[in-house]
Amino acid sequence: MVLEEEKSREKEEIKRGSKGKEEPFHVTHKVPPGDSPYVRAKYAQLIKKDPESAIALFWEAINKRDRVESALKDMVVVMKQLNRAEEAIHILKTFRFLCSKTSQESIDNVLIDLFKKCGRIEEQIELLKRKLRMIYQGEAFNGKPTRTARSHGKKFQVSVKQETSRLLGNLGWAYMQKPNYMMAEAVYKKAQMIDPDANKACNLGLCLMKQGRLHEAILVLEQVQQGLIPGSDETKAQKRAADLLTEIRSRQSLPESIELLGLSIDADLLNGLEQLVNKKGPFRSKRLPVFEEISSFRDQLACN
Repeated sequence: MVLEEEKSREKEEIKRGSKGKEEPFHVTHKVPPGDSPYVRAKYAQLIKKDPESAIALFWEAINKRDRVESALKDMVVVMKQLNRAEEAIHILKTFRFLCSKTSQESIDNVLIDLFKKCGRIEEQIELLKRKLRMIYQGEAFNGKPTRTARSHGKKFQVSVKQETSRLLGNLGWAYMQKPNYMMAEAVYKKAQMIDPDANKACNLGLCLMKQGRLHEAILVLEQVQQGLIPGSDETKAQKRAADLLTEIRSRQSLPESIELLGLSIDADLLNGLEQLVNKKGPFRSKRLPVFEEISSFRDQLACN
């Protein structure tokens, strides 16, 4: 039996009367208790470090409808680690119908990571826009102002404001890969208005630099160096800002090969946000005051 070691240890704990003094095996190693296919899959993944066996056991869990939502998401994450991301995308799209409606948002998050891994930028952008549209229309988070997220085994609350900024940050990065620096700039500026952070500020500085607007880029990056943006105290952010400033200041003029590419604007995304701001759209939620503070993308671009 795969979990004999766990069961034996738990029995020893009871005999020693150590309950409350030492955490059970499954708690210490962050695996669920029991002996179901899903539990065995997590044991193979986390304890035995055997991803191939884990994938086979996750399949068994899915077929037996044993924690199918967790099994499906965990399996494709393991497949991504094995550089089987394209296969993982196909599986996730094919079997997501087995999962509940409330789990579809988290499945979309996994898909976004897989699209990014595979370089499927257009699909990544469309999915990010769809998730943002759900927030604009009040359909995200199942209508609640916050949701519970999980990272490294710990739960924490994420607000609509934080989620919007995160999605915009991911969308800005996707536009940079096209590359469409004008649209990426607009998206990053909007993300910074909602929930500023140093990493997105550095990306915004890079967008400005790629468009040849070096003075504007310097002003943004100097804010990171001066600690004026949340997260600026992190060593990674400081180093990146310093590296970009060094690169910018080393240029007396832009080379002819400067990447003034992707000057198109995503009209659908901008129009959707403009309607929301001007209160013309179908949704205006008092739960989401952050959107009342967002100005039109077009107004901002007109000033540039």
